[in-house]
Amino acid sequence: MSLEKAKFKSLKEMIEHIKSEDFKKQLPELTENLPEKVEIKNPFDMHLHLRDWEMLEQVAIFSAKQFCWALVMPNLVPPVEDLEYLQEYKNRILENSKNFTPYMTLNFRSDYSKKFLEKAQNKIIWIKMYPKGLTTNSDSWIEGFDLEELRPVLENMQELKIPLNVHWETDWFVMDAEREYAWIYKILAKEFPKLKIIMEHITTKQSADLVEKYDNLYATITLHHLVLTLDNVAKWSLQPHNYCKPIAKTPEDRVELLKKVLSWNPKIMFWSDSAPHPQNTKESEYCSAWAFTSPNALQALTEIFTRFWKQENLQKFVSDNAKNIYGKILDSAPEKTIILKLEENNIPEKIEWKIEIVPFMPWKKLCYRMEVF
Repeated sequence: MSLEKAKFKSLKEMIEHIKSEDFKKQLPELTENLPEKVEIKNPFDMHLHLRDWEMLEQVAIFSAKQFCWALVMPNLVPPVEDLEYLQEYKNRILENSKNFTPYMTLNFRSDYSKKFLEKAQNKIIWIKMYPKGLTTNSDSWIEGFDLEELRPVLENMQELKIPLNVHWETDWFVMDAEREYAWIYKILAKEFPKLKIIMEHITTKQSADLVEKYDNLYATITLHHLVLTLDNVAKWSLQPHNYCKPIAKTPEDRVELLKKVLSWNPKIMFWSDSAPHPQNTKESEYCSAWAFTSPNALQALTEIFTRFWKQENLQKFVSDNAKNIYGKILDSAPEKTIILKLEENNIPEKIEWKIEIVPFMPWKKLCYRMEVF
């Protein structure tokens, strides 16, 4: 990681590098005149991995400090697929966080009955569909895409207004893994026009364009895909703490994501996809895919939006868009105001307690610190 540390010492340097090539003139100009204070009301994290037990105890406090609520992912071992297990997991999250509402999700199963979905309807925000074996703890999930097998559950979800969240990649060439399954989103959007479908953590221009083509298709974008490309994973040296799924793509793809976010697209929401792993599993032969962004997500996003003269769209990206898309289902979230003050903030090399975890962008300098009201 030493070469990465030397290449970019701050988020400011990373942003300036993004603007350094000619084709990136599509992005707004940068400014050095950053506001002294930025206020964010009721920030939401639309996608969060808290893991469980010791890891949950260690990381939940970071999300609870940054966000008023978060959608918690179901890929535990075993996956969250029944309501009793879901409630037990939610209780553990509440025990390890304050002034924070975890909204829950279920793993998709093709054998859910309509009676089960009716019972689950008021306990979850959406149901999540994963490809088998292509993300953490997904070995027992969807294999292949047999629409007729999935249709009964999807039709019931559409009737009951339970949104579908989709993380889909192929096991083909890693840079095409997301592109090669764009057709799945097209089929789902056409076959179930009243079903809200959320494309998880999009990373390509193709995905960014696809969200505009169907009224019922929405998308989410992460912090790490706004600042990383494949160069940050493997150019100067291998950087395991920048390795995420889907993998960061090309500079052109990153520019398209930034354009969508900075210009305010009402169908695109922020989610952290913060996914902690122990340091020793990241720095190993079988490197786990992740980016533990929870400790510094809002500070980094604030710097990106303010440096690009787009502070007015930050609130929409991290809160308002989600509320407009999901509506009254989010009304139970606690009120929380985050104040970001212009003050140097150094990201630590690691976070240590029971488990050693390296946060996203270790050693980097941010220009904002956070206060909660």
